[in-house]
Amino acid sequence: MSYDRYSRQQNFAPIGPAGQQELSAKHVLILGAGALGAGSAELLARSGVGTITIIDRDYVEWSNLQRQSLYCEQDAIDQLPKAVAAAKRLRQINSEITVHAQVMDCTATELSALLDNRKVDLMLDAADNFPIRYILNDVAYRYKIPWIYGACSGSYGAVCGFIPGQTPCLHCVLERMPIGSASCDREGIIAPAVQMVVAMQSAEALKWLSGNPARMSNRYTVFDLWSNIQQSIQINRAVKQQACPTCGAQPSYPYLKSESAMRTEVLCGRSSVWVRYPRQEPLDLNLVASKALQLHADVHLNPYLLQIQEGGYRLVIFQDGRALIHGTSDPLEAKKRYYRYLI
Repeated sequence: MSYDRYSRQQNFAPIGPAGQQELSAKHVLILGAGALGAGSAELLARSGVGTITIIDRDYVEWSNLQRQSLYCEQDAIDQLPKAVAAAKRLRQINSEITVHAQVMDCTATELSALLDNRKVDLMLDAADNFPIRYILNDVAYRYKIPWIYGACSGSYGAVCGFIPGQTPCLHCVLERMPIGSASCDREGIIAPAVQMVVAMQSAEALKWLSGNPARMSNRYTVFDLWSNIQQSIQINRAVKQQACPTCGAQPSYPYLKSESAMRTEVLCGRSSVWVRYPRQEPLDLNLVASKALQLHADVHLNPYLLQIQEGGYRLVIFQDGRALIHGTSDPLEAKKRYYRYLI
């Protein structure tokens, strides 16, 4: 390990040479290689974290280049998978570390299989959708791995750390999955909001990985850079629910069970995919329709279902959360369209 490379970081007393050695021995798993994932991966690679694994199912597009710092125009031209493009760039930034690229959908099965075979010290949320966050939350508490939540949209951002055995989990804080949460597709995004979340997530990561867990924040922090607002609330034992299915006395990890997972089915002989995602309450089709109109899609609504037409895709959505995606036979593309309007 080169002293010159990390000299300024080691001169920071809370890390020092011992903390730097700790960083070099740690493994971080980053779920998502979009704006947050790319930014955090770059910062941790430059900081000397020994092993970084990046999971992402998508590829680089031109709209990514405004804020996703690891990618260049050629990546968009080549339509490289984000995980592959990110890993390539990280190896150029720091040849001393190990980088694994996983081009895959982040399901409970795949994530559990990965953690069964690799020791991971910390997980970073850069997934940008709540179904994956709830899976990540269950996986984290089952495998006793800390994770750091991060989200941003428009000029808004939020960060919170969750440590199994010490803090309440995401399910305690948000008992029900939000419906139609903020999206960069709808609200847009400015790069400074991304960088703010990246800075806050990465700072918490460095504290944990360098052996300074006592310095980690125990607060859920939100900010809006455009409105000059920052607020935080304490996440303490009072928030914890004893009957929580993830971190309570008798955890069942509901989001790791097959009946809680999103399922897809490609229709034989048709360019269509069924997407099924179990819901605890009926879907508000009017709310989904409103969000689709914001994305300039054509919308047709009746009391039983909602149809959304955008480009070559037509979505037929039912109140129980089922959707039939016409215009593709690719389950990953179907999920992407589902997430665009419903998550």
